Formats: sequence, structure tokens, C-alpha cells
Amino acid sequence: MTRRLPCPPAPGPLEAYAARFDDLFSTLAQRRGFREYLTGLLLPRDRNKTLTCLAGTEPVVGAQHPSVQRLQFFLSESTWDHERVNAHRVELLLADPATAPHPGGVLVIDDSGDRKDGKATAHIGRQWLGRLGKTDNGIVTVTTCWADESLYYPLHAVPYSPAHYFPKGRSDPDFPTKLQIAAELARTANATGVVFRAVAADCVYGDQDGFRRQLGEAGLPFVMALKPSHGTWAYGKDAYTPVDATRGFARHSTTGAARRTGPAREGDQPDPTSPTRPAGPRQYAPSGPGSTPGPASNDAGEPGRMHPHHPNSKH
Repeated sequence: MTRRLPCPPAPGPLEAYAARFDDLFSTLAQRRGFREYLTGLLLPRDRNKTLTCLAGTEPVVGAQHPSVQRLQFFLSESTWDHERVNAHRVELLLADPATAPHPGGVLVIDDSGDRKDGKATAHIGRQWLGRLGKTDNGIVTVTTCWADESLYYPLHAVPYSPAHYFPKGRSDPDFPTKLQIAAELARTANATGVVFRAVAADCVYGDQDGFRRQLGEAGLPFVMALKPSHGTWAYGKDAYTPVDATRGFARHSTTGAARRTGPAREGDQPDPTSPTRPAGPRQYAPSGPGSTPGPASNDAGEPGRMHPHHPNSKH
């Protein structure tokens, strides 16, 4: 067996972490590229983490620097398997007591958009970019992360391919919507062994009955934000929105217990599995496998609305 050539080490304690991935890279160039990439991601920079920034060279004029070209080849041409690398990263997180998920955490689903010029990059297209708060040319990635009160970390990410990449557009059987990608990522996290109390998402996902239904069928409890105008399924005068439900409750200042003060029928009790059970001043839809989502929203394709918030577009 050929002896593995030594690789220039990553700075400080980062080398011990990077070495745990060496078996996933077949060449010295790949191992070196991985270390340079990690170093560039973690070092503080005063500009966006482009290739020149990751490599520590000047923008534009530094694009031909050997370190930039090495990193470009590592990320776009080299034959290492990014899914195996990410799977091993998640394995390390699950095995470390300091980062191991526990049942009190949540699985957060969101998407992140970045503007990109041109048409040559994979998955690029004119679409809603939450980071910019507008529709523009760019790339959108659907992501999951695990979080509790003290830490959070990303788990999986899948780029969204706009409909024009498929021969029949949105009607193409191979075209996955962001909602379908997100539901599959939640199932993947669960199958990987990531434990959590609930799946959480904003109203872009929470307003979609089909998405909530997929989570329920997978046995995954969820807490979803709803738009204030989102109605729930009920007969006649019993139909109400999250705002109506919230106005119907008040909290005792001493015990925190909820009581009903609205126009609902006397003796009614709130259903803990209801898609519109209020959770304070913001409107959410806590639910789970046993709940029945209503037909008020359209989940046939991508949400036809503006993305309400992305603190830093996802993470």
C-alpha cells in the first residue's frame, strides 16, 4: 500500500478536526484543499466569502493567484463526495456530548437565497431571494438546522432547481418544489438519528397544508407560523383565523394559565392539536401526526407570496 503523503496542517486545533475527514479524500491535493477551505470559512473577513476572500487574496486581481485556483479546482472539479463529507460531519456532531441533539431541541427548516449573475451556474434562475427581499437572478438552497437555547448548527442543504430546468416545467414529474425538498430533509434528519421536539418553520412553509400533511404522515410534530389571514377549516360561523384564536385567549398574570375570553361557546376547551392553537402574541400552528390541516391554502407549487423574514437569510 502506498504511503500517504503528509499534508500541510491547518492552523491550531482545526488540524485535529480536519484530520478526521482524511479518509474521505483520495489525494494530497484534496486534503490540502479541504483544510484551506475550512480555514477560509472560519477566519474573520471584512467582505463576502468569495473564492478570493476564502483564499485571502485581493478581489478580482487576485483571482489568478495559485491559492485561488487550487480552491476553485477543489470545489468545482475535484472528485470527492460532498454528501459523504457532510454525513461524517453530522456523525461527529451527534457523537460529541457537547453538540449531540436532545429531545428538547427543534429542527428548523428555511431557505436561503443568494444573488448570482449569469446563467452558467447550476440551479441559477430568477426567483425570490429572501436575503435581498425581492425577486432576482440567483440560487436558493433549502436547509435544515438543529437548535436549542444554547447552540445551533446546520444539518443538510439541497439547492432548489427552478422549473425551467425541467422539460415540462412545474408539471414535470421530476420537478421538486421547495416544500417537497423541505419535507424530505426533515425525514432525512429523523432517519439520521437527529432527535428534536418539533419541526419549526415560518409561514412560507406553515401556510402550506400539503407540507404540514407530509410531516404529519412521517410522524414528525411541528410548530409552524401562519399568516394572520390564514383561515382554518370549520363549519360556518365556527371558522376563524389565528388572530381570532389569539384574541379569544388571555393569560393569567400570576399562573400563566390560558383562559378563553372571546365569543366562543361557553364550556368549549382549546384543542391542543389544533392547527391554530395560539402561542402568545405571534400566530403559530402547533400540531402533529394526529391533526388535520385545512384546505385553505394552495400547496400545488411554490408559495405565491413574499418571504416574510430571514434574519440572515437562513442561519
